[in-house]
Amino acid sequence: MSVVLLVSGGLDSTLMAHLGKDVGIEQHPLFIDYGQRAKDQELRACRAAMKDLGLPPLVVADLKGFGTLIRSGLTDVSLDLVEDAFTPGRNMLFLLVAAAHAVRVGADAVSIGLLHEDRSLFPDQTQKFIASAEATLSVALGKPIKVLTPLADFHKEDVVALATAKGIHDTYSCHGGGPIPCGRCIACREFIFEESNHGR
Repeated sequence: MSVVLLVSGGLDSTLMAHLGKDVGIEQHPLFIDYGQRAKDQELRACRAAMKDLGLPPLVVADLKGFGTLIRSGLTDVSLDLVEDAFTPGRNMLFLLVAAAHAVRVGADAVSIGLLHEDRSLFPDQTQKFIASAEATLSVALGKPIKVLTPLADFHKEDVVALATAKGIHDTYSCHGGGPIPCGRCIACREFIFEESNHGR
């Protein structure tokens, strides 16, 4: 199987890349620049992780205009990182671009690092969304495209434990984009919650 792998430099997508390599899946890593505040830090971590794994060169899709139009706390410093975190259409954009890229590189599927939906905060993080997106993309592109969510049975503590066991390090998951994680965005708070309740 050949898969376009949506990667962000964060722990979830980096673990997903490791798992794909472990089972011998041909992976085409794709990074989406949607105008996010954390792009520079994410891209640095992402390039390093993909190089360490020996995957093909990272492809970067320059779609920063999306974040200019669809403003949110993740794309606009004047908005709140937490209260304004929802970025409408973000995951659909990711999947559309990844699926179109899959057609061009001859891949069978796209892979996105969504975790167990019982901790989902937004409608585009659910398996209902994934099933609908897969059907829509297959119609739009004129061929079957699978949307894989290999971490869908994982909670954050499972990701942290497995990533630690695999020696994964130097990932970046803060939405703020600073050199030091902000500690208050949704991504940071996931780690703080797991550390306080389960240990890291």
